Amino acid sequence: MEVPASSPQNTPPSAPPMQAQEDQLIAESGARSIRLLSHRQLVLMRFRKNRLALIGLATLILLYLMAIFCEFIAPYDPNRRFQGNVHAPPTRLHLRTPEGAWSMPFFYRVERKTDPSTFERVYAEDTRQRYSLRLFVRGDPYEMWGLIPLDVHLFGSSDPSVPLFLMGADAMGRDLLSRIVYGSRISLSIGLVGVCTSLLIGLILGGVSGYYGGMVDDIVQRLIELIRSIPTVPLWMGLAAALPPSWPQLRVYLGITIILSFVGWTTLARVIRGKFLALREEDYVLAALQAGAQPFFVIREHLLPSFMSYILVHLTLAIPGMIIGETGLSFLGLGLVAPTISWGVLLKDAQKVQEVALHPWILIPAIFVLITVMAFNFFGDGLRDAADPYSQRT
Repeated sequence: MEVPASSPQNTPPSAPPMQAQEDQLIAESGARSIRLLSHRQLVLMRFRKNRLALIGLATLILLYLMAIFCEFIAPYDPNRRFQGNVHAPPTRLHLRTPEGAWSMPFFYRVERKTDPSTFERVYAEDTRQRYSLRLFVRGDPYEMWGLIPLDVHLFGSSDPSVPLFLMGADAMGRDLLSRIVYGSRISLSIGLVGVCTSLLIGLILGGVSGYYGGMVDDIVQRLIELIRSIPTVPLWMGLAAALPPSWPQLRVYLGITIILSFVGWTTLARVIRGKFLALREEDYVLAALQAGAQPFFVIREHLLPSFMSYILVHLTLAIPGMIIGETGLSFLGLGLVAPTISWGVLLKDAQKVQEVALHPWILIPAIFVLITVMAFNFFGDGLRDAADPYSQRT
């Protein structure tokens, strides 16, 4: 009796033809999508997975938007004085009425009184009338970026005669929040300008030192060692003291930027020199030179793009140092001075321990400096991990 070679019962079930084609198309499309991802897309994909880096980036965007639109965001003119509100504490916002009902944010007028037993000046709320917090109110006139005359502010009091001090007032009765917002323009921009200047110096000197070597390398390296051997704070103090006191504040601002750039380029120049020494003997560089390419073209098209990710990370981590440097110089009275407004100038009022103990809100500018530095560090750390191909973080 012959046994059939195959039978329907012994044949293994096979996948439908349409399903197999769909699986093949999905696999091919996935492979194509992976091949089409550029280095920039890979870096962006890794960066998005870092939550702290995203938080730092969002914080920096908000801070720089505050600096760009400081005239609109600040509720008052930073130099406006409110009589009878010297060192007024931060205004308390209420969300519930005395009857216990929920309400839109409102506040009470504060009145200055003298304690009959201690003769201490205190502020108390006058609960007889409520004032609401409103958006897009008209107030002190200003010129947006010095070009557009406006008088609309982001928020303010429903009654222009009743001041609203969300972060308190200083020794002259000026709104501290408005001065912090205005001060962000100088404190945040000095970091960008200073780092860009130091980046330019570091790229030129470090690149020339590493590419040509020889006597040029020795001169640049001895200059770097000389600058790095000088203590940073005394060097800042000496260079800042060399600025003529008759200079206008804008020129002093540029001088402080140049001072910070003068001491901030050495680290980047050392790293760029090492990169150039390692890459100038690579095959593609030698091939470009043999093909007749000029040294400047080789540096611009082949050497710099190979470690551009490091330069971007260095920028994000060097800007906080510039901001702290300006704050420190202004705090010591060697940088910007009043009437110029910066976070360092505002912190000069916090030099006395007694003032800080009585009016702790004068330290609020230091909180903004801390937030800015941490945001830059988080952003730079996430960018470094995303741009590093050997990083194991996801």
